Amino acid sequence: MYNTDTSMFDRVVSMFQTVQDEGHGSVLLVFIIGMLFGSIIQYTKVHKFEKIAGFSMLKDTVVPKMLFLAIGIASIGLYFMIEAGWASYHVKPITLGGLIIGGIIFGASMAIFGKCPGTGPVSVAEGRIDVMVGALGGILGGLVFTLYYDKLKILMGPNLGKLNLTGYFAEHQSLTVLIFGILLIAVSIAIPLIEEIDEDDLGYE
Repeated sequence: MYNTDTSMFDRVVSMFQTVQDEGHGSVLLVFIIGMLFGSIIQYTKVHKFEKIAGFSMLKDTVVPKMLFLAIGIASIGLYFMIEAGWASYHVKPITLGGLIIGGIIFGASMAIFGKCPGTGPVSVAEGRIDVMVGALGGILGGLVFTLYYDKLKILMGPNLGKLNLTGYFAEHQSLTVLIFGILLIAVSIAIPLIEEIDEDDLGYE
Protein backbone atom coordinates (compact mmCIF):
# COMPACT_ATOMS: atom_id res chain seq x y z
CA MET A 1 0.00 0.00 0.00
CA TYR A 2 1.17 3.52 -0.81
CA ASN A 3 1.05 5.74 2.24
CA THR A 4 3.41 8.58 1.35
CA ASP A 5 3.15 11.45 -1.09
CA THR A 6 6.45 10.40 -2.64
CA SER A 7 5.22 6.90 -3.47
CA MET A 8 2.00 8.29 -4.94
CA PHE A 9 4.06 10.69 -7.05
CA ASP A 10 6.17 7.76 -8.22
CA ARG A 11 3.03 5.92 -9.28
CA VAL A 12 1.88 8.89 -11.36
CA VAL A 13 5.31 9.14 -13.00
CA SER A 14 5.22 5.40 -13.63
CA MET A 15 1.83 5.76 -15.32
CA PHE A 16 3.23 8.27 -17.82
CA GLN A 17 6.30 6.09 -18.33
CA THR A 18 4.02 3.16 -19.14
CA VAL A 19 2.38 5.21 -21.89
CA GLN A 20 5.78 5.88 -23.41
CA ASP A 21 6.90 2.26 -23.11
CA GLU A 22 3.75 1.01 -24.88
CA GLY A 23 4.99 2.58 -28.08
CA HIS A 24 2.09 5.02 -28.45
CA GLY A 25 4.48 7.96 -28.75
CA SER A 26 5.81 10.51 -26.34
CA VAL A 27 3.65 12.00 -23.57
CA LEU A 28 3.78 15.30 -25.48
CA LEU A 29 2.43 13.62 -28.62
CA VAL A 30 -0.35 11.92 -26.65
CA PHE A 31 -1.19 15.28 -25.06
CA ILE A 32 -1.35 17.05 -28.44
CA ILE A 33 -3.57 14.32 -29.90
CA GLY A 34 -5.82 14.62 -26.84
CA MET A 35 -6.08 18.38 -27.34
CA LEU A 36 -7.04 17.90 -30.99
CA PHE A 37 -9.60 15.24 -30.04
CA GLY A 38 -11.13 17.51 -27.41
CA SER A 39 -11.28 20.41 -29.85
CA ILE A 40 -13.13 18.31 -32.42
CA ILE A 41 -15.54 17.08 -29.75
CA GLN A 42 -16.30 20.64 -28.65
CA TYR A 43 -16.64 21.92 -32.21
CA THR A 44 -19.18 19.23 -33.13
CA LYS A 45 -20.89 19.50 -29.71
CA VAL A 46 -21.25 15.72 -29.50
CA HIS A 47 -20.39 15.96 -25.79
CA LYS A 48 -23.69 17.73 -25.17
CA PHE A 49 -26.50 15.72 -23.59
CA GLU A 50 -28.89 16.99 -26.24
CA LYS A 51 -26.85 15.43 -29.04
CA ILE A 52 -26.75 12.04 -27.36
CA ALA A 53 -30.46 12.28 -26.51
CA GLY A 54 -31.24 13.23 -30.10
CA PHE A 55 -29.20 10.30 -31.35
CA SER A 56 -31.01 7.91 -29.00
CA MET A 57 -34.36 9.17 -30.29
CA LEU A 58 -33.14 9.14 -33.92
CA LYS A 59 -33.76 12.89 -34.17
CA ASP A 60 -30.13 14.00 -34.45
CA THR A 61 -27.56 12.28 -36.67
CA VAL A 62 -24.41 14.27 -35.86
CA VAL A 63 -23.12 11.54 -33.50
CA PRO A 64 -23.45 8.56 -35.91
CA LYS A 65 -22.05 10.59 -38.80
CA MET A 66 -19.00 11.49 -36.75
CA LEU A 67 -18.57 7.94 -35.42
CA PHE A 68 -18.70 6.24 -38.82
CA LEU A 69 -16.37 8.82 -40.35
CA ALA A 70 -13.86 8.65 -37.49
CA ILE A 71 -13.80 4.84 -37.37
CA GLY A 72 -13.48 4.61 -41.15
CA ILE A 73 -10.54 7.01 -41.35
CA ALA A 74 -8.88 5.63 -38.21
CA SER A 75 -9.18 2.02 -39.42
CA ILE A 76 -7.29 2.79 -42.62
CA GLY A 77 -4.78 5.10 -40.97
CA LEU A 78 -4.04 2.83 -38.01
CA TYR A 79 -3.61 -0.28 -40.14
CA PHE A 80 -1.04 1.27 -42.42
CA MET A 81 0.72 2.98 -39.50
CA ILE A 82 1.07 -0.46 -37.87
CA GLU A 83 2.34 -1.93 -41.13
CA ALA A 84 4.93 0.86 -41.30
CA GLY A 85 5.96 0.22 -37.70
CA TRP A 86 4.71 3.61 -36.46
CA ALA A 87 2.01 2.24 -34.14
CA SER A 88 0.85 -0.92 -32.39
CA TYR A 89 -2.36 -2.32 -30.98
CA HIS A 90 -3.48 -5.18 -28.80
CA VAL A 91 -6.50 -7.30 -29.77
CA LYS A 92 -8.64 -8.25 -26.78
CA PRO A 93 -10.27 -11.70 -26.58
CA ILE A 94 -13.98 -11.94 -27.36
CA THR A 95 -16.10 -13.06 -24.40
CA LEU A 96 -19.75 -13.07 -25.41
CA GLY A 97 -21.20 -12.83 -21.91
CA GLY A 98 -19.03 -9.85 -21.05
CA LEU A 99 -19.82 -8.12 -24.35
CA ILE A 100 -23.58 -8.58 -23.99
CA ILE A 101 -23.77 -7.57 -20.32
CA GLY A 102 -21.28 -4.74 -20.78
CA GLY A 103 -23.07 -3.51 -23.90
CA ILE A 104 -26.44 -3.37 -22.11
CA ILE A 105 -24.96 -1.51 -19.13
CA PHE A 106 -23.01 0.84 -21.38
CA GLY A 107 -25.99 1.57 -23.64
CA ALA A 108 -28.39 2.19 -20.77
CA SER A 109 -25.88 4.39 -18.96
CA MET A 110 -25.13 6.39 -22.08
CA ALA A 111 -28.83 6.99 -22.73
CA ILE A 112 -29.41 8.12 -19.13
CA PHE A 113 -26.19 10.01 -18.61
CA GLY A 114 -25.80 11.40 -22.12
CA LYS A 115 -22.05 10.80 -22.13
CA CYS A 116 -19.50 8.18 -23.07
CA PRO A 117 -15.88 7.61 -21.97
CA GLY A 118 -14.75 9.79 -24.87
CA THR A 119 -17.01 12.80 -24.38
CA GLY A 120 -17.26 12.64 -20.59
CA PRO A 121 -13.76 14.02 -19.88
CA VAL A 122 -14.49 16.97 -22.17
CA SER A 123 -17.51 17.89 -20.05
CA VAL A 124 -15.47 17.37 -16.87
CA ALA A 125 -12.93 19.84 -18.22
CA GLU A 126 -15.80 22.31 -18.68
CA GLY A 127 -16.65 21.95 -15.00
CA ARG A 128 -19.91 20.00 -15.35
CA ILE A 129 -20.77 18.80 -11.83
CA ASP A 130 -23.17 16.11 -13.02
CA VAL A 131 -20.52 14.58 -15.24
CA MET A 132 -17.96 14.66 -12.43
CA VAL A 133 -20.38 12.66 -10.28
CA GLY A 134 -20.86 10.20 -13.12
CA ALA A 135 -17.09 9.93 -13.63
CA LEU A 136 -16.62 9.11 -9.94
CA GLY A 137 -19.35 6.49 -10.25
CA GLY A 138 -17.53 4.97 -13.21
CA ILE A 139 -14.26 4.83 -11.27
CA LEU A 140 -16.06 3.22 -8.33
CA GLY A 141 -17.69 0.69 -10.66
CA GLY A 142 -14.30 -0.16 -12.16
CA LEU A 143 -12.87 -0.61 -8.68
CA VAL A 144 -15.67 -2.96 -7.63
CA PHE A 145 -15.29 -4.97 -10.85
CA THR A 146 -11.53 -5.24 -10.31
CA LEU A 147 -11.84 -6.32 -6.68
CA TYR A 148 -14.49 -8.95 -7.39
CA TYR A 149 -13.36 -10.01 -10.87
CA ASP A 150 -12.64 -13.59 -9.80
CA LYS A 151 -16.29 -13.98 -8.75
CA LEU A 152 -17.71 -12.06 -11.70
CA LYS A 153 -15.67 -13.62 -14.49
CA ILE A 154 -18.10 -16.54 -14.62
CA LEU A 155 -20.47 -14.04 -16.28
CA MET A 156 -17.92 -13.34 -19.03
CA GLY A 157 -18.85 -16.51 -20.88
CA PRO A 158 -16.60 -18.57 -23.18
CA ASN A 159 -13.42 -17.03 -24.53
CA LEU A 160 -13.59 -17.07 -28.34
CA GLY A 161 -10.04 -15.85 -28.77
CA LYS A 162 -8.51 -12.73 -30.25
CA LEU A 163 -10.38 -12.32 -33.53
CA ASN A 164 -10.15 -9.53 -36.06
CA LEU A 165 -11.55 -8.91 -39.54
CA THR A 166 -8.23 -9.17 -41.37
CA GLY A 167 -7.72 -12.66 -39.93
CA TYR A 168 -10.48 -13.95 -42.20
CA PHE A 169 -8.83 -12.48 -45.31
CA ALA A 170 -5.17 -13.22 -44.64
CA GLU A 171 -4.18 -12.92 -48.30
CA HIS A 172 -5.94 -9.60 -48.84
CA GLN A 173 -5.54 -7.75 -45.54
CA SER A 174 -4.73 -4.33 -47.02
CA LEU A 175 -7.64 -4.50 -49.45
CA THR A 176 -9.99 -5.67 -46.67
CA VAL A 177 -9.07 -2.72 -44.47
CA LEU A 178 -9.45 -0.27 -47.36
CA ILE A 179 -12.89 -1.60 -48.28
CA PHE A 180 -14.01 -1.62 -44.65
CA GLY A 181 -12.80 1.92 -44.03
CA ILE A 182 -14.21 3.33 -47.26
CA LEU A 183 -17.54 1.61 -46.59
CA LEU A 184 -17.83 3.28 -43.17
CA ILE A 185 -16.86 6.65 -44.61
CA ALA A 186 -19.52 6.20 -47.31
CA VAL A 187 -22.11 5.37 -44.65
CA SER A 188 -21.21 8.56 -42.74
CA ILE A 189 -21.70 10.60 -45.90
CA ALA A 190 -24.95 8.82 -46.79
CA ILE A 191 -26.54 9.45 -43.39
CA PRO A 192 -28.60 12.63 -43.73
CA LEU A 193 -27.55 15.50 -41.50
CA ILE A 194 -30.34 16.08 -38.99
CA GLU A 195 -30.00 18.51 -36.09
CA GLU A 196 -33.54 18.79 -34.81
CA ILE A 197 -32.59 18.89 -31.15
CA ASP A 198 -30.61 21.84 -29.87
CA GLU A 199 -29.64 22.65 -26.30
CA ASP A 200 -31.43 26.01 -26.52
CA ASP A 201 -34.68 24.31 -27.52
CA LEU A 202 -34.59 22.13 -24.41
CA GLY A 203 -33.62 24.94 -22.08
CA TYR A 204 -30.16 23.60 -21.23
CA GLU A 205 -27.20 25.89 -20.73
